[in-house]
Amino acid sequence: MDCNCNVLITGATGYIGRRLKDRLLGHSELTIRLLVRNKRKVRPEVLSKVEVVEGDTFSPQALEAALAGIDVAFYLIHSMGSGQDFEERDRQSAAHFREACIAAGVKRLVYLGGLGVKATASRHLLSRIETGEILSAHPESLQTIWFRAGIIIGAGSASFEIIYNLLQKLPIMLTPKWLATKTQPVAVDDVLAYLKAAITVKVEGDLIVDIGGEAMSFRDMMLRAARVMGLQRLLVPVPVISPRLSSFWLILFTPIPYRMAAALIEGLKSETVLQNDYARRHFPEIKPLDYESAVAAAIAEMEDDQIVSRWCDSSNDLFCDIQHQDDPGTPILRDRQEILLHGLAPNLVYAAIKSIGGGGGWLAYDVLWRIRGFLDKLVGGYGLNRGRRQQKELRLGDALDFWKVADLKENKRVLLLAQMKVPGRAWLEFDIQDDRLVQTAHFHPRGLLGRLYWYSVWPFHGLVFKNLAQKIVERAASMSLLQNKPDVDETPAPQ
Repeated sequence: MDCNCNVLITGATGYIGRRLKDRLLGHSELTIRLLVRNKRKVRPEVLSKVEVVEGDTFSPQALEAALAGIDVAFYLIHSMGSGQDFEERDRQSAAHFREACIAAGVKRLVYLGGLGVKATASRHLLSRIETGEILSAHPESLQTIWFRAGIIIGAGSASFEIIYNLLQKLPIMLTPKWLATKTQPVAVDDVLAYLKAAITVKVEGDLIVDIGGEAMSFRDMMLRAARVMGLQRLLVPVPVISPRLSSFWLILFTPIPYRMAAALIEGLKSETVLQNDYARRHFPEIKPLDYESAVAAAIAEMEDDQIVSRWCDSSNDLFCDIQHQDDPGTPILRDRQEILLHGLAPNLVYAAIKSIGGGGGWLAYDVLWRIRGFLDKLVGGYGLNRGRRQQKELRLGDALDFWKVADLKENKRVLLLAQMKVPGRAWLEFDIQDDRLVQTAHFHPRGLLGRLYWYSVWPFHGLVFKNLAQKIVERAASMSLLQNKPDVDETPAPQ
């Protein structure tokens, strides 16, 4: 295929989509278009370099606009966790996209699915397989290159964050028998290399390409990753640990919420190994990283605070969708705090707001925040240990513990959408006005239970929210002092 081509990326704000977009932007011969549900989730510096169509695969108008003139389309969408009907949504989405590609004259469709066979696949993996079959159902009209990957090792991937958190927090682990299941993990950079190469690879007809490195058990993955981290860990196999118990184990020690943990564990019980060697045949220039190098690269990205994307970046309904609104409206209930700024520069207050949460904590009554996060985990929410992508910077759509960044206005406003389990809808808003910081907790209760919830936590609001606003201003004041501190001239005085 000609190198000069027009490329569409769907799922461009998800874990793989963000990274693929950044990689392809470095190639001037490619014209990149994105299909996203929320244009504001694309970084401002990227918007000038790509075309963006807002919408999804259930909108015929959006698909027509997104696919017009496209040569190669990437399908990086799945409905994992979007309710009990996710399989049907996956089937409909894939069928809509395939037909729209054919109608638009797209030459090649590239899909990233999962390793596995239908006979033993979990519900979610089976849906990925069915999606690939639907996308490639009309080879006479549309060429499909279908990549199948197992566990992806990279900073921010759900699988790697599970491994990393368990190893960091638990010196001894009781492990279920399915930890002996074989898989073939693959580095995220290798996945991106295959996807990019698929744009120009010379191949006739459809192609299914299984990608992955060395075959190993999940137990081996844990122990080898521990060695890379310089840790000694003991894994004790036990005959019976139910998937439900394993899921609770994961939500207590990792950032993953219950339903996602349950889905991942269901998938881990099935072997996910390569069924063909087409990666070596058709992409011989790509030499997959060994497992230890992939782990080391992921840790380096985390330690450098340069995580490009995380598992919770996608617009999936259950896990990470943001329902943005410029104004929360007129909520029935609110808690409002106003703190005078005493001349503090707005950019410093804005920076202080952006630094809250994650490893930096919540500044005031942190123990109460942690208790709330623990309770949220117990009822299937995110809790606080989801953390954040970077400690000092936020972008629209980022996860921030059990919040989601719903709006950002430089040096003016931060709006967080609550993703903890509450009987209603909640936002936490920071608004920098001329001489004050206005912090407002908005809550739209759902029925009587919602109102009872609000008034039951009201006593804590007086402590937590008032002190949070005060501590943010104090942090901004400290930043101002550091910024204005005169440099000390240590040059020796002449004798």
